[in-house]
Amino acid sequence: MLTRAQKEALVKSLREKFEEAQAVFVTSFKGLTANESNELRKKVREAGGEYRVVKNTLLRIASSGTPAEPLQQFIEGPTGIALAYKDPVALAKVLTEFAKEHEALILRGAALQGKPVEAKGIEALAKLPPREVLLAQLLGLLQAPPARLVQLLANVLRSFLYVLKAIEEKKRAEGGQ
Repeated sequence: MLTRAQKEALVKSLREKFEEAQAVFVTSFKGLTANESNELRKKVREAGGEYRVVKNTLLRIASSGTPAEPLQQFIEGPTGIALAYKDPVALAKVLTEFAKEHEALILRGAALQGKPVEAKGIEALAKLPPREVLLAQLLGLLQAPPARLVQLLANVLRSFLYVLKAIEEKKRAEGGQ
């Protein structure tokens, strides 16, 4: 049993983590073995996140007034939270893959940058390409118009040079007769 001071410290710590996290995922873990829990924690850590089990009342108190407040609608029964500090997409992938392998883990919902996300939304988020790929695609889109303009200008210059070369060869042929 936690003392009042320990509970206050835990709520304060959770508030700070909610402010720092880009997304908070709510799960139900009833039926997970200790080994499976440790495996989940390890995979979440590798994805740049953190997985914790928190009492529902403390979670409600800690999340109120933070970007994680929308997750309150998903809190019921044994609750575990996964905090995404870097890439929410990577953590969503880890959680959905783990939930497919282990039926005891159920994704209830999430708070993504202050907005609620249903379980189906988490699965859709997990299907997105990684952040680096999205940035590369955006860069390709931004780079395409200037590259086409340069290519167009080069083609105009190249065509002009071909015309000059043809005129030169024609004059040489006429002069040689």
